[in-house]
Amino acid sequence: MKTIAKTASGLRRYPLWLYAVLAVITLVGIGAWVYQLMNGHHVTDMSNATYWGINITMFMFFVGLSAGGLIVASSAHVFNIESFKKVALPAVITSTVCICLAAGYILVDLGSIERIFQMIITPNLVSPLVWDMTVIALYLVINILDIVWIVKGDERKVAVLSRVALPVAVLVHSVTAWIFSLQIGHMWYSAIMAPIFVVSALDSGMALLLLVLIALKARGMFSFSDALMKSLAGLLAVFVAIDAYLIGCELLTMAYPGGHEAAAFTVLTTGATAPFFWFEVIGGLAIPFLILVFSGNRGNKVLVAVSSVLIVLGVLCKRIWLLFTAFISPYAEPSPMVPDYQMAQSTFSPTGFGAFYAPTPPEYLILFGVIALGVLGFMVLTGLLSKPKDSE
Repeated sequence: MKTIAKTASGLRRYPLWLYAVLAVITLVGIGAWVYQLMNGHHVTDMSNATYWGINITMFMFFVGLSAGGLIVASSAHVFNIESFKKVALPAVITSTVCICLAAGYILVDLGSIERIFQMIITPNLVSPLVWDMTVIALYLVINILDIVWIVKGDERKVAVLSRVALPVAVLVHSVTAWIFSLQIGHMWYSAIMAPIFVVSALDSGMALLLLVLIALKARGMFSFSDALMKSLAGLLAVFVAIDAYLIGCELLTMAYPGGHEAAAFTVLTTGATAPFFWFEVIGGLAIPFLILVFSGNRGNKVLVAVSSVLIVLGVLCKRIWLLFTAFISPYAEPSPMVPDYQMAQSTFSPTGFGAFYAPTPPEYLILFGVIALGVLGFMVLTGLLSKPKDSE
């Protein structure tokens, strides 16, 4: 009862109009989803050539964003890092909301959602999709238990759970990567796809956690020391550097031998998905690293926040170019599957990325509806946070 009363009290920390706006966006999104279910996927811009769209992009994105919170919270107890323990609750709340959003985008992408139980009743145990469903369900259960036991102050149970949570947090991103890397597709069929997913999840998840902590502190809902922010920002800089290194290794092996992978490399660097690629490389990796590599900058909330936003946007761009370059690259030369006008040689021309795939209004409404529902969930769960004086 105390927890419920505390949550109800926490709900009043946000303005009523914000709840109303988010509720309206959520309802509109649900309406668009129902419209999609009734009329089929032809209301989207997906096709036989592009069978995954913005929903799968956001699924990959939010699976990654969920990493930072749980890894920070778990590491705090596995490695006995006292400073991390102080932000364990907002970290796990952020992780929980993100993994729910990731699962939500899978659900809205299904054309026959009533058949989802077939995966449970008759699972194909060699399918990476079944692995992913299993590990995400386990990940969500771990997050929920973590929140409950942290709120109750049961350090012993949290410590035991953390030893399971840490490897599962790595596994959930690895399994998501295997969905792609176990297919014969340009840019996907790679042994280092899983490490790339894990590291990009670490930097985007850590960046999101920093943004959440800074925002909560600005609203007077939570407090943390500048020393902790510098520590997390320093760790973020390391993740960004490793991410950049792995991407460099992958691109070198794509471009060097020539052939079809080189064609995909051309689409990525100078073709339809080039703006997303170069934004990630410059805005999502180079600029944040050059800011965070200096100790003085890591103590500046504005610079840390700007770097974190750029990293999150950069990883979103990575998910876009990773998904769609693989669809576009087989059509860099004439193909009987796709009309010539969809060959997508230049993003800024009529045959660019928008000609190949562009989300329709129902897709955008569903996209924002799911996010609005997630923000509402975050606002409810942050009612569990202690007053700032208790979290220093």
